[in-house]
Amino acid sequence: MEKIKNIVLDYGNVIFMIDFVKLKDAFTQLGIENVDAVFGHHGQSALFDNFDKGKIDSTQFREGIRALTQNSALTDEQIDAAWNSLLIGVPEGNHEILMQLKDRYRTFLLSNNNAIHYAYCMNDIQEKYGVVNNEGFFEKTYYSHLVGMRKPDAEIFELVMQEQQLDPAETLFIDDSPQHLATAERLGWHTALCTKEKPLRILLEEFELL
Repeated sequence: MEKIKNIVLDYGNVIFMIDFVKLKDAFTQLGIENVDAVFGHHGQSALFDNFDKGKIDSTQFREGIRALTQNSALTDEQIDAAWNSLLIGVPEGNHEILMQLKDRYRTFLLSNNNAIHYAYCMNDIQEKYGVVNNEGFFEKTYYSHLVGMRKPDAEIFELVMQEQQLDPAETLFIDDSPQHLATAERLGWHTALCTKEKPLRILLEEFELL
């Protein structure tokens, strides 16, 4: 892929592994019925969208979880533990891949995130790898809760393009969600779906970008 000059990466299940099954189990134990109807890989309720967009803070989010469970006695710690249960961590070697990419391309992070998950992830990579945050791996990071937009809405992709003056024809977007990739494709970006069978390193090697 000779034309690629810019690589935009998702975070969850591309760099930092997550497990939706663990979250479903944890939410079910909290008392949330029909977890798939309110939160999932392909869509979620307004509570989670608003938290991802920074429209509500952590306190308001936790109150929303108490409302969903109809259990006002849930502690902040119980809610945070359930919410963070899907966060597994960064596999060995992924940070090294990011540094290799940064040496060769303009690289950016584009992540649907929220205040509670962000704090957990940054603490996790600091404890495991001595890395304070992701800023050193990218030219710039874009987190949904900090910019007030989230994927798959086109506006967050357009924000990255406009701020960084990216040519879509020279830009590759790597994500684990087909609906996010679909938006990027409509805007003219190259895309690649990251999966368990084709993790980041394999994808990049197939595209001859490493």
